[in-house]
Amino acid sequence: MTARARQIFAANLRRERKRLALSQEALGFRCDLNMSEISRLERSRRDPQLATIVKLANALGVPPSRLLEGIP
Repeated sequence: MTARARQIFAANLRRERKRLALSQEALGFRCDLNMSEISRLERSRRDPQLATIVKLANALGVPPSRLLEGIP
């Protein structure tokens, strides 16, 4: 994943988490990920794995494609 794609994913993830008024910790609990993993993803520090994207989307109640919107 390119740096730009990571930035877009990070912004999409943060937007959806904030839409539900969830903390990073609460989202992590919902999808069985550590809060620090959520933080790294939202700061574009880590490439998300496919399984992680699916877990996050399910926890946020959105299709995985919503987290990938705008990535060329």
